[in-house]
Amino acid sequence: MREAKRRGTTVDELPTEVVAAFLLPRTHPERFGLPPSAEITSVAPVEDPALEAVKADVLAGHWHNAADLAASTYGSWDRRQRVVWTLADLAAKDDTWLNAWQTARPGDPHWSVVHAMSLVSLAWDIRGSASASDTTRTQFEGFHRILTEARDAARAAAAVLPDDPTPWNTLVTLARGLGLDHDSFRALWSELVARDPLHHNGHLQALQYWCAKWRGSNEMALGFALEAADTSVRFAGLPLLAAQEAESTDSSLWRTPEVVGALEVLLNRLADEGADTVAVRDDRGYAILALLRLRRFDEAVAQFRALGVQADAAPWNYFEMPVITFLSMRGEALKGASRAARVGR
Repeated sequence: MREAKRRGTTVDELPTEVVAAFLLPRTHPERFGLPPSAEITSVAPVEDPALEAVKADVLAGHWHNAADLAASTYGSWDRRQRVVWTLADLAAKDDTWLNAWQTARPGDPHWSVVHAMSLVSLAWDIRGSASASDTTRTQFEGFHRILTEARDAARAAAAVLPDDPTPWNTLVTLARGLGLDHDSFRALWSELVARDPLHHNGHLQALQYWCAKWRGSNEMALGFALEAADTSVRFAGLPLLAAQEAESTDSSLWRTPEVVGALEVLLNRLADEGADTVAVRDDRGYAILALLRLRRFDEAVAQFRALGVQADAAPWNYFEMPVITFLSMRGEALKGASRAARVGR
């Protein structure tokens, strides 16, 4: 606060590196081949230029390119999920362009898919991110009302595009909000994986359902994650995410043979990958979290080196100040690292 006053500004307007200098212990990232604190950013690099262009079109009120892009992703299910979710979030804020799309192309099945997901985004906007005890009755009523509409819309989208896993992922996503029982959820899950057994976002949404904070338990979430990891190496990070979700009630999961084994598989996979996609950066972030919990600081430093300046992914993006969280964990790794982890030694 004194520094903000000296600069004639507010604490919120101080540069991140200045806040970090006051809040975090002083480290020397350059000795470990890491970028300076001032270069760390939570802004994600552009991975899909076509989607970025469409976002600009939508914000200007134009729907044509959005509709064409949504249609073009059919069959590329992971990219389709990212595109649909991005468009849905925009429509939840202002659906004027989405309504214009429907008017111009009535019956467009791709509109149905975006519309269903936009209702899920709208429902969560209404509920907010606060805990249940800090959420009003009016918010909960609006949340459940819109989720019910989203369920019906997703069923309609699934009917017109029967091979598309995206509407089923919408149903999987909203299941925890509607409080579906386990058998009902498993029925939805079976429909999703029948269409795409390796649906990335679907597995993330399902893990949330099985967490203790929603409809499962620490054991159920970890069991689901381990089963997914056995299915494909691309899900090696899921057991680490399950351990993080359980951390507030059972931090011992980090040290279980199952989670440690999943970490080893993930580290082997990441050795052949960079940090070019948010999915890989998510996995590196979870690997770093696990390595810190296991006090394997030299290896954590190596993962930070691979991430470079990017603090846009998990687990940092779960926090209000992702860059500060990133720098805090990086500082923990540097303080614990041996001299052998320094560049040039």
